[in-house]
Amino acid sequence: MIFSRRQFIRTGLAGGALLSFSGWLNAAGARALSAAEREMLAAVCSAMLDGALPRDNEQRRRWLALTVDGIAGEVAGLSLATQKEVGELFGLLVVAPGRLVLAGVSKPWREASVVDVSEFLQSWRSSRIGLLQGAYGALHDLIFGAWYARSDTWEAIGYPGPPQGFF
Repeated sequence: MIFSRRQFIRTGLAGGALLSFSGWLNAAGARALSAAEREMLAAVCSAMLDGALPRDNEQRRRWLALTVDGIAGEVAGLSLATQKEVGELFGLLVVAPGRLVLAGVSKPWREASVVDVSEFLQSWRSSRIGLLQGAYGALHDLIFGAWYARSDTWEAIGYPGPPQGFF
């Protein structure tokens, strides 16, 4: 598909506006996760942790909430510059145009299926664009870091916990 000059300019302006809007949403730096960010993270966690999460809906929601809380704690412990970058990623994924263009998910995060979210994650993981691979890596590390930071998840992988020393 060949773009005309006018289409190219319009696309560039729309992309710039979307990035500016995302930066404006996250200009405050360190902060608590918004409800929309928590919803997006719960959907992404549900896809990444699908085989490890309980099948019971109530337990699944509780474990997802604990994992999202862990992610919030991890993000709060990052440097301010990294918090800003993560906030920009979250900001792009929570707005509908960003979700549709970057993730290819047309439904709101609370309505997106595990399959839809898994497909978007796989596309980022295997993308030829390094920025998308990096974003996938950041989401992966935040989610699995928060998941395995909780001792109640260790039994599933046979991890007995940290060694008990003389301290």
